[in-house]
Formats: sequence, structure tokens, C-alpha cells
Amino acid sequence: MTEISTLCVFCGSRAGLDLAHETAARRLGHAIADRGIRLVYGGGDIGLMSILARAALENGGHVTGIIPKFIQKFEVGNPGLSELFVVESMHERKALMFEKSDGFVSLPGGLGTLDETIEMITWKQLQQHRKPIVLVDINHYWRTLLELVQSVVDSGYGHHGIADLFSVVDDVDRVFDALAAAPEPDIEVLTSHL
Repeated sequence: MTEISTLCVFCGSRAGLDLAHETAARRLGHAIADRGIRLVYGGGDIGLMSILARAALENGGHVTGIIPKFIQKFEVGNPGLSELFVVESMHERKALMFEKSDGFVSLPGGLGTLDETIEMITWKQLQQHRKPIVLVDINHYWRTLLELVQSVVDSGYGHHGIADLFSVVDDVDRVFDALAAAPEPDIEVLTSHL
């Protein structure tokens, strides 16, 4: 397992209805900065993204935002960031987030967060990276996704090992242990059906 010096966090551009999600975003931002890890995130200054980034900055962290030009006007790129990259597309955003990060953490969020999380898991299944991925399952937010992954396996559309492509924790305090303990992706997950 490679040491994590830069961590990408996917999360909502809305704060959501569960205040525990806001608390988790704030705690994660603080914890990332406290460990001297650089944060990479979606660059927005609204929702959980803002709470996360501001918490890291408050604790002296280095925060890199990556935001597409066409949504910058809606999410108002945070002017207090250490770095802000304005890119042309969502595809470019995800590619740059991937390139700049040693691992990924997903907090609760909307369709964009789901897309980013699934894409990183899929790339890992396809052996395009070996970076750890951790879902923070505050108040069972990710339960439906976990059930869907199990359904993929039960229906014969995925190897049982796809569940090992990512880790799930129910508390921010467990994120860093999960990153360190993440198993290497098994080639059989990709090739078992070939």
C-alpha cells in the first residue's frame, strides 16, 4: 500500500438533510489537515464540499479544488483554496482528480458523487489503478449501493471480489486505517468471466 500524501474526497454540493453528514465532512477535513495530507475535491463552495474544504483550510491544510468552468458559476469556486483548477468538462475534472490523488474517500452526495465513486471503483476493477477507495457510510447512507453491488454479484454480472475493490466504514475515525489496510485488486475480478 502506497503512503497517502494526497487524498481525493467526493461529496455532495448540497449539505443534505442529515446533520451527521455535515459533522462527518467537517471532521474529515480537520483529520486530513491534521495528518498533513493534501486534500483534492470538487472545488465548490457549497454543500458538504464547502464544509470539508473549509475545515481542512481552518486546520492549516493544503486544499486543491478542481471544478468545470460551466458549473463554476453555480458552485462558486472557493477563492481561499491553496489551488483551484478550472477545467473544461466533468471528464477532465475526474481525470485530474484521479491523477493528483493517492486514494479516494466518498462521503454522502448526489448523482455526481455516485458517478465519481463508481468510476473509481470501475477503473480499479479494470486494473487501471491500485489506489484505495473508502466509502464513509454515515447513518447507512451507502446501504443501497452496497445492496446493489451484492445484486450485481448475485445476478451473475460481477465476481464476488468486486466488494473488495472498496472499503466501507461507518465513522470518519476509521477512514485512515481503512485506507492503509485496503487490499490490492485481484486480477480474477477482471478476468474470471473471460
